[in-house]
Amino acid sequence: MATPPAPETAPPLRALCLAGPTAAGKTAAALAIAARWPAEIISVDSALVYRGMDIGTAKPSAAERAAVPHHLIDIRDPQQAYSAAEFVRDTEALIDAIRGRGRLPLLVGGTMLYFKALFDGLDDMPAADPAVRAALEADAAARGWPALHAELARVDPITAARLAPADSQRIQRALEVWRVSGRPMSAFHTSNTGANNDLSALGFAFFSLEPQDRAWLHARIARRFDAMLAAGFLDEVQALRARGDLHAELPAMRCVGYRQAWEALDGTLPLAELRDRGIFATRQLAKRQLTWLRSMPARTVVACDAPQALDTVLDRVATLLEGPAA
Repeated sequence: MATPPAPETAPPLRALCLAGPTAAGKTAAALAIAARWPAEIISVDSALVYRGMDIGTAKPSAAERAAVPHHLIDIRDPQQAYSAAEFVRDTEALIDAIRGRGRLPLLVGGTMLYFKALFDGLDDMPAADPAVRAALEADAAARGWPALHAELARVDPITAARLAPADSQRIQRALEVWRVSGRPMSAFHTSNTGANNDLSALGFAFFSLEPQDRAWLHARIARRFDAMLAAGFLDEVQALRARGDLHAELPAMRCVGYRQAWEALDGTLPLAELRDRGIFATRQLAKRQLTWLRSMPARTVVACDAPQALDTVLDRVATLLEGPAA
């Protein structure tokens, strides 16, 4: 008599993921999770990779990093780039190493492209083409980056919707990919999206902190930016400028807040307008992050502006890791 096949079992949890827009409370939730279960945090944040950029990135404090191991923080000089492909490579290795130590990999951050690259994979995009880049720079000098953003919206509306009209570095790269390959950049990011609909098959659980009331998030963004200014954010950017080897077009210096502070110190933005411009740019970033999240149906949403949001996160993680309460 033939032996019946063994029932299929769900794959083991490889990593717990916690995403959300800026100022949604991800750090506090991650630290609370790590205080209850043996976890190590992997940062999913394209700004936290840079050394010397602490205040304007709301980088976890030394005490927080001493309490819980953190990874992918302070791994690049601001002169250097860090790609989504490098993030995937580094994170896959970290997940294996953390699991090998008997601990839970906890991926936390708001760089949604990194999450998407990890879940779905990335096709190999065309290499940089100096001639195409030079042509785009000349076009931008004549017409302005908002005009090139409008051009991008015609050929790649998905990518354009996630970029600010003045985000020259990313607009240039997206148009370069289109002109070199004839394919929109978004096609490279989404070619394997089948995985995104069943993250459990990949061993990921994906939680997302999202506000029910956008005004709640806007108020937190304003308070955070005010706290950064009070903590010496302008002095931090001035120290970066004083190095002499950084410039405004580097990816690091185009991070939200840093770009506005650089312009204020350059004199191209009135210092009196820095606060309002910085808060507005951060709100626009949060809007783009939420747009990304809405395109990721596999997430489990927790209302971060609910009174018991942190308890809800902990309860859902407990159910995932320990099973339903008796």
